[in-house]
Amino acid sequence: MNKKQKKALKRIIITIILLIPLVVVGKIIGEDNIKEGSFLVAGHFIPYNPVFLVLYLIPYIVIGGDILKKAWKGILKKQVFDENFLMAVATIGAIALGEYEEGVAVMLFYQIGELFQSYAVGKSRKNISELMDIRPDYANVEDENGELNQVDPDEVAIGTVIVVKPGEKVPIDGIVTEGASSLNTSALTGESVPREAKVGDEVISGCINLSGLLKIKTTKEFGESTVSKILDLVENASSKKSKSENFISRFAHYYTPAVCYGALALAILPPIVLAIIGQPANVLTWIYRALTFLVISCPCALVISIPLSFFAGIGGASNAGVLVKGSNYLETLSQADIVVFDKTGTMTQGVFAVADIHHNTIPEDELIEYAAYAENYSTHPISKSLKQAYGKEIDKSRIGEVEEIGGHGVIATVDGKKVAAGNIKLMRKLNIDCEDCHSVGTIVHLAVDNEYVGHVVISDIIKPTAKEAIERLKSSGVSRTVMLTGDAKATAEAVAKELGIDEVHSELLPADKVSIVESLLGELDGKKKLAFVGDGINDAPVLSRADIGIAMGALGADAAIEAADVVLMDDDPLKISKAIRISRKCLKIVYENIYFAIAIKILCLLLGAVGIANMWLAIFADVGVMVLAVLNAIRTLNVKRL
Repeated sequence: MNKKQKKALKRIIITIILLIPLVVVGKIIGEDNIKEGSFLVAGHFIPYNPVFLVLYLIPYIVIGGDILKKAWKGILKKQVFDENFLMAVATIGAIALGEYEEGVAVMLFYQIGELFQSYAVGKSRKNISELMDIRPDYANVEDENGELNQVDPDEVAIGTVIVVKPGEKVPIDGIVTEGASSLNTSALTGESVPREAKVGDEVISGCINLSGLLKIKTTKEFGESTVSKILDLVENASSKKSKSENFISRFAHYYTPAVCYGALALAILPPIVLAIIGQPANVLTWIYRALTFLVISCPCALVISIPLSFFAGIGGASNAGVLVKGSNYLETLSQADIVVFDKTGTMTQGVFAVADIHHNTIPEDELIEYAAYAENYSTHPISKSLKQAYGKEIDKSRIGEVEEIGGHGVIATVDGKKVAAGNIKLMRKLNIDCEDCHSVGTIVHLAVDNEYVGHVVISDIIKPTAKEAIERLKSSGVSRTVMLTGDAKATAEAVAKELGIDEVHSELLPADKVSIVESLLGELDGKKKLAFVGDGINDAPVLSRADIGIAMGALGADAAIEAADVVLMDDDPLKISKAIRISRKCLKIVYENIYFAIAIKILCLLLGAVGIANMWLAIFADVGVMVLAVLNAIRTLNVKRL
């Protein structure tokens, strides 16, 4: 509990201690003796006992002083109609009518409800505050004498080498230049398994160094680092309200004045009508009913629980490694019916690797060695994958002349032998008979001294959880899955078939992807939405065009954080279905609270108007419904099993 909550709890306890003896004494003495005195108002006698009035006013001021103060300030600012005004008028009116016990009890239970609501908000805010703990306080910079100085991360320039000791946060994005360690990324990704970092690896700010000392050369300023962008994203999430929240705001704006005027009419009109037709006016009875009507009508359950549901949903999602930029996006995500994927970096790892070797006439390791040496000077991803498969340091002295033929491949001299590595067009150009390959992927044919020695199949590796991710999406109610890619048709169709994706479009340019997404959007009605999932680098136009853009593998990717509405803090496709399930659970709870609160309010208002409901039922209709709605709202925090 914070100081404000502890203060509120203290006032509640003091009020209960003061109120219980008064209630007990009142029961012993009897109600008639408590109200032995009376004074005349509009021809009616109001029970009045100055001693008990003063005694009951003490706990009333203790528990309701701040509400009266807020109500008075609202009146002075001409912002009269709010819950403070409703509570002040209702409780003061009850005490004025001689209902001392009920007047204090209404204020007491209202404050208990407020404390409970404050605690619930604090509980849901905890996930956000835990994320805020990733903000680094300092960066260690080594001076000329080799001593470490702690400086503000904002003051560290790009290219500076910073030192991160075990237990410290990585303050700024960069590349490891010295050392090796394990990094705890759970605050960013929601995953508890540490990630290994070694020389040459890129690391992002917000991670915690668990073991060895690391020296990191910064690649960004602090303001542009991952941790700063994430914190800015979370801090601004509450400013983007959903349609449900906007509806409740508009509803409360008109509802509260309406019920105040309705209560006034209930207090005045029935006595006048009864007097005109010659019946007993019962002014005090109708005033009491009007005050009960005011307590019942307080819109706290809706005004508090709906924003709290979205806030808790965003907090729970962030703790699971899913950052949602606002409750409006959470609401849209819950309506996703078509999910469109980019392939590379989303459903595949975006890393080319040697998948197989076919028709080799020399040992496989020797074939890979020739390929790696021939491709050594190329910067193409295929060349990198061959060198990684070789796994040894290249001795450049073994390489002679190198000729790169655009669109074909490379011819290089390795150990005095002429090595040709490239596609089938290169083999035909050199008049070398080769075996065609029907495997999906990039095929690198190899010839040594004009003799064909085999070919290497290089393919983008499908993520281990990609197939399960598609299955979970379909079980979540997504009716259609589509994959868009610039890859060749055969490769795209093979990946789509393996994953169980319904529809695939291949050999696309970025503009083609936008066109296809627009055509898919045209097939949807207003209630169903299209979500696009991409790596956030090449897919920014499509992320922006879709109803909801989801960035995959977005750690450190500026384009993803800028263009997407939802950012998944690791590259696990399973998080897509988790994000949708979180949003749907949140919206389900929101509508449960709306229907429940309005139904109970209407029922109790009708009962209050005809005199069946008293102040105690009014307390349930206000505080009880609010507590139940808040309890329901904080269920959105529980996202582990989704």
